[in-house]
Amino acid sequence: MSMDGSADTATPLVWVRSTHSSNEGGACVEVATTPHSILIRDSKDVTRPHLIVSPARWAHFVRYAAGAG
Repeated sequence: MSMDGSADTATPLVWVRSTHSSNEGGACVEVATTPHSILIRDSKDVTRPHLIVSPARWAHFVRYAAGAG
């Protein structure tokens, strides 16, 4: 299965931007989830490679970023 949302993907990736982001083109990341991974990309250049992390690592990052870390 392709992880990049291409035609051979069983389920297309749904990229989500933070609700804290503006639509003015500033710095932002988008995330997409699969059953076994979290994909992270730069919303300003979606053609560049994305980062893949485990759900556990993503949860740890989110807790850390929220200050509960």
